[in-house]
Amino acid sequence: MRSCNVTTKFCLKLAIAALAIVAGCATAQSPAVDPATRPAVTTVYLVRHAEKSTLVPTDPDITVAGKERAAALASRLRTAGVDAIIVTQFKRTLETAKPLASTIGVVPEIVPAGGSHHADSVAAAVMRHRGGKILIVGHSNTLAPIIAALGGPRLPDLCDSEYSNLYVLYIPASGHAELTRHHYGAADRAPDSACEAMQTH
Repeated sequence: MRSCNVTTKFCLKLAIAALAIVAGCATAQSPAVDPATRPAVTTVYLVRHAEKSTLVPTDPDITVAGKERAAALASRLRTAGVDAIIVTQFKRTLETAKPLASTIGVVPEIVPAGGSHHADSVAAAVMRHRGGKILIVGHSNTLAPIIAALGGPRLPDLCDSEYSNLYVLYIPASGHAELTRHHYGAADRAPDSACEAMQTH
């Protein structure tokens, strides 16, 4: 400002005008992104079905403990904004999802388990709800392949005693998916040594 040979007031006006021009250029180079059009993160909740009966060899129902766990799942996720639920054809997955489905008014989608393409079929079903929040109720040997098919890490299969895991997979519109693990309902009993050994390899 010292080099200016006109009045101080005129110099101030010049400075303000220059700042306005610079601000206008910055705005032109970095237009604001409308939050309504920004691609949303897809959030996927994944659980194994609740405790099942061991008295029925084919397609068993969940037990009393399983019903308590299903109720705990509904309590945990009822305000999470879940807008889609994916289960298999087996009663234990449907019964696990039922309390939450009834609470939020969502009809579960059945993606049949079995075969080498199950995980890919579930991933395709999830992507039909891109940007939403989806619950998947699977099995001890299906959750890990599903997580991998959705871009998450490859995990070992669950032990037969594990029911309390609640995985949350965040899938951004671009970039890497992020997986976190939580627990819900009653604590699991300790896994047997053979399963522990399997999971460490």
